[in-house]
Amino acid sequence: MLITDLLERNARLYATDIALVEVNPSEERDSATTWREASLIEAAHVGSPYRRELTWREFDRKANQFANLLLSRGIKKGTKVAILLMNSLEWLPLYFGILKAGLIAVPLNFRYSGEEIKYCLELADVEVLVFGVEFVERMDTIQDDLPQVKTMLFVGENGPAYTEDCCKLMHFCSTSAPPVALQEDDYAAIYFSSGTTGFPKAILHRHRALMCSCLTEQNHHGQTKDDVFLCIPPLYHTGAKMHWFGSLLSGGRAVLLRGVKPEWILRTVTEEKCTIVWLLVPWAQDILDAIESKQINLNEHLLSQWRLMHIGAQPVPPSLIRRWKQVFPHHQYDTNYGLSESIGPGCVHLGMENIHKVGAIGKAGHLWETRIVNPQGEPVPQGEIGELAVKGPGVMDCYYKNPEATAEILKGDWLYTGDMARMDEDGFIYLVDRKKDVVISGGENIYPVQIEDALRKFDKLKDVAVIGLPDPRLGEIVAAIVEVKSGVACTEEEIHEFCKELPRYRRPKKIIFDKVPRNPTGKIEKPLLRKKYCPEGLVEVQIEG
Repeated sequence: MLITDLLERNARLYATDIALVEVNPSEERDSATTWREASLIEAAHVGSPYRRELTWREFDRKANQFANLLLSRGIKKGTKVAILLMNSLEWLPLYFGILKAGLIAVPLNFRYSGEEIKYCLELADVEVLVFGVEFVERMDTIQDDLPQVKTMLFVGENGPAYTEDCCKLMHFCSTSAPPVALQEDDYAAIYFSSGTTGFPKAILHRHRALMCSCLTEQNHHGQTKDDVFLCIPPLYHTGAKMHWFGSLLSGGRAVLLRGVKPEWILRTVTEEKCTIVWLLVPWAQDILDAIESKQINLNEHLLSQWRLMHIGAQPVPPSLIRRWKQVFPHHQYDTNYGLSESIGPGCVHLGMENIHKVGAIGKAGHLWETRIVNPQGEPVPQGEIGELAVKGPGVMDCYYKNPEATAEILKGDWLYTGDMARMDEDGFIYLVDRKKDVVISGGENIYPVQIEDALRKFDKLKDVAVIGLPDPRLGEIVAAIVEVKSGVACTEEEIHEFCKELPRYRRPKKIIFDKVPRNPTGKIEKPLLRKKYCPEGLVEVQIEG
């Protein structure tokens, strides 16, 4: 079975049930109804443009229409079709339409500059691009330099002259499934690595990898038809979409929230009766800070149905989860580890029953195997640090048009993650750091994540990032970039005093007060910090994944 089969099954079994909801908190509400009043009534009473919804039947029909539109243009199986949209009701039907037509979906990061869009379109050999109104200015600057892009489709009204109206064209296309035979070994999608060091790599996946995500996610979190999943992160990334695949498999409803403010998140959980919420570390911290500072009153929200909060995309400070459980003691908690190269989250999985192991990323996920190896590829003894490697049906086919980079990360059936890790006596895996983020000071390997976890316990700090800065005597020294909580005073001396609990060699030699930059999936953008604080000409460490 393929994920396109799951959509068609849901359209048959749950035709009139709501599949997707889009919530836009930034849109003005009816002036006669405060949000507090609206949160206590049925969500259906909250009108557009604040809220839009789509049934499973409508979802499938729109996907079929887009597939038939593409095929009507003579586009051949295996052609790459890029999506450049903000999260919206249109996003997933277009994605599934591409898959149903036997084409390769190429989701693009909505934060890309014009030059980055151009680079990715060229790298992936994209021939069709569908984009929205938010990207017109960027596309205007590059549209004359994209000879390989033969068709540009616009989602919205009054598109540029060089585009065609996607929704109007779809209106005239059949709502029946296209006559395209798909196999699990067919190519399905190209995702891009985080690109935190410049231009990203193109990651090619087959249909079987997408189905692997469905099975792994639903096995880990037990989604049922009655669950409502709140999806906040961008759909172009494997993380958000692959967690939603659990809803696809179970036929449950999902809510696409366009905004990350704490009050918006809790309001949407209340109004939409969400039961599962996937957060990034900064969002969870912001929610707790807003509650503790009395900016949010939990008594104004209906949250009893919320059963699971899970986090991924980055190491999770145990102190954060302890704080969360104090505020939400009834919540189940979980964390998943993964890479775009392993079709997103789940190749390593903590498990809701293992909250006593908070700090670990877990054990091999459903359908996956793991091992920790030395530079020669040999397993290291339990407790020792090595590189985490994973194996399973979700491993990428290759880096598209980049055999050298492919050979560096794929060793037979094993995907080498670039993450340094150790395993405890119970078989749980703990991330130590990115392989190439390790700071070598005076010949000693220092792992920034360990220092970051310690500093996050300091209650005056909102966020922290640790990098190595060049030093003529030691090679590198440890520098901590610290982001102080709003309205809180904190001195360098206080931080040095707090760090005395660390072994001397791990203590930061330099404290820098600054905002900690994170990409849309929550990862710290350390190359930006190195570029900002390292001397000109220093070669940047390369980080992918």
